[in-house]
Amino acid sequence: MEITKTIDHVLSVEEVWAILQKTNLTLDRVGQKHEEIALRQAETDKQLKENALRQAETDRLIKETDKQMKENALRQAETDRLIKENALRQAETDKQMKETNKRMGSLTNRFGEVVEYMIIPNLLAKFEELGFTFTKANRTKIANKTHNIFTEVDAFLENGDKVMAVEIKTKPSNDDINDHIERMEKLRVYANLHNDKRVYLGAMAGVVFNQSEKIYALKNGFYVIEPSGETFTITAPEGIYHPREW
Repeated sequence: MEITKTIDHVLSVEEVWAILQKTNLTLDRVGQKHEEIALRQAETDKQLKENALRQAETDRLIKETDKQMKENALRQAETDRLIKENALRQAETDKQMKETNKRMGSLTNRFGEVVEYMIIPNLLAKFEELGFTFTKANRTKIANKTHNIFTEVDAFLENGDKVMAVEIKTKPSNDDINDHIERMEKLRVYANLHNDKRVYLGAMAGVVFNQSEKIYALKNGFYVIEPSGETFTITAPEGIYHPREW
C-alpha cells in the first residue's frame, strides 16, 4: 500500500506579520467607524433633545397663544357688549336731547310771545319815565347779503331821532352782552347804508339779572331792564357809566 504525503505550505514569519498588520488596520478602521457612528449618534441624540426642547417650547407658545386668543375673544366680546350698551345709551341721550330741544324751542316761542305781548308795549311807558318818547315798538329782523349783515332785535323802539335796541334773555351772561355789542355795531352799519342818521342806543333785559352781569351791561353803556314786583324797572348807565351811542 502506497502512502502519499501532502506537505502544506508553511507561512513564514513575515507573511504572518503582514497578515496581523492588515488585520490590525482593518480593526482600526472598524474602530474608527464605530467612533464615527457613535459621534454621529451622539450628535443625533443632541439634535433630538434640542428638537424635543424646541417642540416643548413651541407647544408652550401654542398653548399661551390659544389662551391669549381666548382671552382676546372674551375681551372683544366684552368690548362689543360695551359698544352696544354705549350705542343704546347714546340713542337714548339723543332722544332726550331732541325732546329737550323741542321743549326749549317751545319755551323760547312762549318767551317770545311774552316779550311781544307784555314787555314791548310796557317799554314805551317805562322809557318815557326816563325822558324818551318812542312812537313805535316791535320785534324786527334785518338782513343785507352784500355786507353780510343778519341779525334780529327782540324789541326795536324808535322815533324820529333815536332808536333803542333791546335784547331780552332769561338770564343774561357776559357773552350775551358782548353779542349785543356786535349786534349794535351791525345795526349802525345797516343804518348808515340806508342813510339813517338817528342815534342808536342799546338795552339788556333779563328775567334773572345777576349783579356782576348787570354791572357789566351798565359798564358797556346799556340800559338794564329787570323785573320788579308785578312790573319791571329800567336802570340807566349813570354816574361813572354813560349811555353808549352807536
